[in-house]
Amino acid sequence: MDNLNKIYQTKHELWLKILFCSFAIKEARLSRTLYEFSTIQFRHMKWISNALAEKNEDYNYNKGAINLEKKTSFEIFEYLIAQIKASIKEYDPQDSLMARILSDEYYMIGVLESFLNDKSNNFDITAFNKSRNYDGKNLDCQSRDALTLFLFEESYKEYELILLYSYFQNNTSNILHYNIYQDMIDESQYHLKSFGEMLAKMGILAIPRTVIPDLYKNKDIKEFLIGGIDEEINAKEECRALADAIDDEEISKFLEFIMYQEDYHIHLMKKAIEHFKE
Repeated sequence: MDNLNKIYQTKHELWLKILFCSFAIKEARLSRTLYEFSTIQFRHMKWISNALAEKNEDYNYNKGAINLEKKTSFEIFEYLIAQIKASIKEYDPQDSLMARILSDEYYMIGVLESFLNDKSNNFDITAFNKSRNYDGKNLDCQSRDALTLFLFEESYKEYELILLYSYFQNNTSNILHYNIYQDMIDESQYHLKSFGEMLAKMGILAIPRTVIPDLYKNKDIKEFLIGGIDEEINAKEECRALADAIDDEEISKFLEFIMYQEDYHIHLMKKAIEHFKE
């Protein structure tokens, strides 16, 4: 693995660390700031993948073990500061892209350090306590088990789709496909955020498993999209079944909202398939 590939893996891991820490923190202002930082990290990933493509070099989504289980928001801020400082050591400040990344990350460190300087920003973290009690709601055992399984499966699926469509996007020169992939990335990022916050409310937040190269390398994209339509239909039905079964109106309505979004995903995938035929 050359240096740029190594940096890409570091950025991938840093994106996940900041993203999932944003889910873990309940206080809206702090959570929102971390989430915004995660979107910047994801943009860094995109730029590095573009740089690798320009060099005709491939990349992968390998990552090391990540343990985010902290008990307070201050522990999270300290952890993220240490992770960002470690990543900075890998960048060449003479490179224009790395200089931009350095500037972004020095700013992030400064903001996180300012959070630590204000004791009112220190909150207990319950995202990893494994209580499986959804935000004080009194779900029955069957509803709780069904929601747990659904959230783990769907959060991995959305994470996987973000990475797959990002890889396809980086390897296409077709503007229609590029834009469709971007729509799918944006939708999956919203879904991952929603499911991640729900996992945190249940105390079972965890980093998804690694996406293996066989899922995105050397793919027949048309066949992938055809199979993806079936997956979206299945996801829609799973949402419908859980919405009908779960004993909570608020959660059921949210699942129905997600279910109807899957319809438009199917439309986008069919549009891309038709373009392949042309």
